Amino acid sequence: MRDILVGVSGASGMPLAACLLRLLAGMPGVRTHCVVSSGACAVLRAECGAGPEILTSCAHTVYQPDDLAAGPASGSWWRRNREPAAMLLVPCSMGTLGAVASGATRNLVQRAADVALKESLPLVLVTRESPLSAVHLRNMLALREAGAVIMPFSPGFYLRPQSLDAMLVQTCGRILDQIHLSHRLERWAGTTGHEDTP
Repeated sequence: MRDILVGVSGASGMPLAACLLRLLAGMPGVRTHCVVSSGACAVLRAECGAGPEILTSCAHTVYQPDDLAAGPASGSWWRRNREPAAMLLVPCSMGTLGAVASGATRNLVQRAADVALKESLPLVLVTRESPLSAVHLRNMLALREAGAVIMPFSPGFYLRPQSLDAMLVQTCGRILDQIHLSHRLERWAGTTGHEDTP
């Protein structure tokens, strides 16, 4: 089994977090863990008209956001299985980004990301903010240099998505690619080449 921790912070983008957790729940060989910050609960109500159960119901294990004694707060938890664990922070607020970049973590979402970094395990931060300040960009660079993947929620249009759900699924596929998790979601395959006729 491969452990995947999905951390949800209080940024816009809750439908993406819900889509990702639903997809992970259906994947064989994946054990999904979830921690939803208190700030995320308010955004969930605004964007989805629901509470955290819309996310946590898709996870094998759920942690309380203020429980700094939970497994993901320890490097030993991340190293317990042969398959490398990974953390997906979806969506990642600029406050959470700054906390992880500085090492001044205050809740389990932030602490787990900090531990993933120090253990050199895959960490993907799907950021949601626009425009970006110089402070945001410096924090992103610091985390990238520390080994994290910074992946702004930037939907592509090359697959010609016909709905919001299609755009969300496409983005989830790109997120899973970053942690080398096999899936059958649609990818861009490039244009069909042709030879010039002499």
